[in-house]
Amino acid sequence: MNIDFLKEMGLTAKTKEEIQFTHPLVLAYIGDAVYEVFVRIYILHQYGGNVNGLHKLATKFVKAAAQAEIVHLLEPRLTEEEWGIIKRGRNQKSGTTPKNANVGDYRYATGFETLIGYLYLTEQYLRLEEVIKYALEIIEQKETIHE
Repeated sequence: MNIDFLKEMGLTAKTKEEIQFTHPLVLAYIGDAVYEVFVRIYILHQYGGNVNGLHKLATKFVKAAAQAEIVHLLEPRLTEEEWGIIKRGRNQKSGTTPKNANVGDYRYATGFETLIGYLYLTEQYLRLEEVIKYALEIIEQKETIHE
């Protein structure tokens, strides 16, 4: 988030230390939104189409099973700190039951979203883009995007 926006709103950005102590589900909440925006922008430019078609494409990138696979393939590329953040998110009990995913995938997806939220809030934008680029490439290779 642009620090100027927070200043315009009369707010102060949280420090990295404050973000490190933020509850993992809060980081996942932010990460979910950030990842969704990146996915939507990507599919708009890569595929185009109408809103219904874009939504159907987006679900292939954001579903829990896809995010869980991303985590498993991404693991060797992560720092110890990043893997620790994913594990913190994965190990949280969210209080909701996944509708279209198994519990294991849902937990790893939460871990992935936790990492995305953490990278975004700590303003590690280059690393965030690297992780999301790799995630998109994984899904592109795995899924049949246009059915």
